Amino acid sequence: MAKEYRAKVFKSGNSVALRLPKALGIVEGAEMTVREDRGSFIVEPYSPKPKKIDLTGIYGSIPGLKLLDREDRMFEPSPRPWDDPSWPGPSDPQ
Repeated sequence: MAKEYRAKVFKSGNSVALRLPKALGIVEGAEMTVREDRGSFIVEPYSPKPKKIDLTGIYGSIPGLKLLDREDRMFEPSPRPWDDPSWPGPSDPQ
């Protein structure tokens, strides 16, 4: 069952503020979202929604831009030093 706390509303400049009890563990400066639902207020921690980029208008707007064929997406991996048998490993003395 959820705990219930009593909070006090007070004037802060030209606005009103809600003083929340320390027992809630909310840190100073934390951003909160406040929603009003049929006369009740819901206060929740603010979590930004991930930004999405709309690319629907870009398709066809750049001449010469085309989808890659399957063969064009394949690549040969580049050689790595540790794949060379003569490469001294971390435990090999030089």
